[in-house]
Amino acid sequence: MLYEINEKALKLESEGKKIIRLNLGDPDMATPPEIVEAAYASMKAGNTKYSSSYGEKRLREKIAEVHGVKAENVVITPGSKWAIFSTMFLTLKNGGNVIIPTPYWTAYDLIAKSFGAQTKLLKTELKDEWKIDLDKLDSLTDKDTKMIILNNPNNPTSKVMDTETLDGVVEIANKKGVTILSDEVYGAISFAKTKSILDYDGGCKHILSNGFSKTFTMTGWRIGYLIANKMLIDNITKLNQITFNNVPVFIQDAALKGLELHQKIASAIKAKYKQRADLASAKLSAAGFKFTKPDAPFYVFPKLDGLDSEKFTLELLDKGVAVAPGTSFGDYREHFRISLTAPDDQIETALDKIVEAAK
Repeated sequence: MLYEINEKALKLESEGKKIIRLNLGDPDMATPPEIVEAAYASMKAGNTKYSSSYGEKRLREKIAEVHGVKAENVVITPGSKWAIFSTMFLTLKNGGNVIIPTPYWTAYDLIAKSFGAQTKLLKTELKDEWKIDLDKLDSLTDKDTKMIILNNPNNPTSKVMDTETLDGVVEIANKKGVTILSDEVYGAISFAKTKSILDYDGGCKHILSNGFSKTFTMTGWRIGYLIANKMLIDNITKLNQITFNNVPVFIQDAALKGLELHQKIASAIKAKYKQRADLASAKLSAAGFKFTKPDAPFYVFPKLDGLDSEKFTLELLDKGVAVAPGTSFGDYREHFRISLTAPDDQIETALDKIVEAAK
């Protein structure tokens, strides 16, 4: 349904209808000019050839420095989606199951199913502030469980996992010999303090995926990375070699410039999206929606009792606003996801239309 909404929005736009796009996590802010200039300078310098499938050494070293690991534990990928896909593929291609707490980013489930892996969905609830039930997680984890996927902060709820719960998840995984894949792509721009999976083990027993799309507004540049034990990094690099080979060097140089300006860029994007989250929270609360206030960009995941979110989102699209139904993220028919990734005036107009449509 997530992709159906997007295709319908594109079709309506092609027919000349104005659509306020709050259905995708694609930041409306431009890529910082310093990053663009770094890519241009790198291209002019001739960095347009094949390169290492591990990624450029200087970028891997900088990422390693940021996360407190060794460069040998880092591989550069074309977006964090490939980092996640390749990790799941190599871990699950020969069988086994993966546990995915919901609500979740749809791709986790679709990736696993694409090569026949079994998924076990662990539902969390708004009334519990989206906390994972550790007893349920423990009982779901069996001898065939190879991976637990965490998304922290979470898409679509924008909720940061509390330390006590994360401690419990890691304890269960360690006890049962299960690998955690932690997708932390929103971590660097979180409004709340976020504990990383790497804080538990400097030896990279568990795995972190991250990217430049959200923090540096580089969604179309397609660059991400994975931090893991050296054996997995080497195996992912072999997969890189027989697929895309390497992320273009000039894009890696642009990403490196982003990391050099990390504090400045992250502070600006956090401030902007905190302002938008506060606006959305105020309007939705006043209209009677239930939700957890966002801990991070870019999403709000409101609920209205009795709502059919699929019907609601299709009707809302006809009114010129695109959002994503809750059923795209698991068994959440009364929820829908608002992505605060449009200019401020459009967001305010869209929120007013959402409130009006829900009456």
